[in-house]
Amino acid sequence: MFTTMSALTIIEALASGVFIGAVLGFVGAGGAMVSVPILLYIFHFTTHQATVAALIIVAAAALAGLAPKIKTQEVLIREAFTIWGIGLATTISMTALAPHIPENFIHAGFALVLIGAATSMLRGPITGSPEKSISIIWLIAISLAVGAMTGLFGIGGGFLVIPILVLFFHTSHNKAAGTSLLIIAMNSGTSFLQRFHTWKSIPWGVPAIIVLSAIITAQYASKKSPHVNVRALRRAFAILLYILAVFTIWKIFYTTSSR
Repeated sequence: MFTTMSALTIIEALASGVFIGAVLGFVGAGGAMVSVPILLYIFHFTTHQATVAALIIVAAAALAGLAPKIKTQEVLIREAFTIWGIGLATTISMTALAPHIPENFIHAGFALVLIGAATSMLRGPITGSPEKSISIIWLIAISLAVGAMTGLFGIGGGFLVIPILVLFFHTSHNKAAGTSLLIIAMNSGTSFLQRFHTWKSIPWGVPAIIVLSAIITAQYASKKSPHVNVRALRRAFAILLYILAVFTIWKIFYTTSSR
């Protein structure tokens, strides 16, 4: 699995894992949003291979980043399991549907998700307001939306969970990030199990290196996240997502025009 990889490929995989782990550990979301483009454009995976491999990478890194948050009680466990459980309906249905959708449509939808995620990252938290519980209507809406994105694009949906918790329910960013990591891990794991029959079609050498690197980095970043400037990190990440969205759209037009 590793013997045919060049030293450059191994270094690129290690660096990719550090980047993905840092994003998940510090921000609490967005791991798959960078994992999928990295696998597509740096390691030249197919869309199917990239989305499936990203599920494993993100689930493992999210679990690593989750451990410190659980120790500091910065996870809304009941809400996370509720969002995951309700979202199973759209996760399972969209996972089954995804292989039958044209790749350009998947890429275009992914670009729109990147733009939405970047915009949500630029919104600042509401300060000075007490934390509120999440209503059942919001829980259902969030759950179905997150499940659909996980099944269709191979992303955990944390970018949707965090701003809703922070902006509308005045949850602290660290607690919202911890809750997001738990949801991401469960959603990614569920979607991967449904696609497990495609395991042999994926070259696992690069994802395995990325996973190891991402796990170590995510755990470290999660521990350090309360001591960093979260707003600055979110802005930088938002800019990166906008760039990835533009590049993805350009690739769609370039691929279509060259046929």
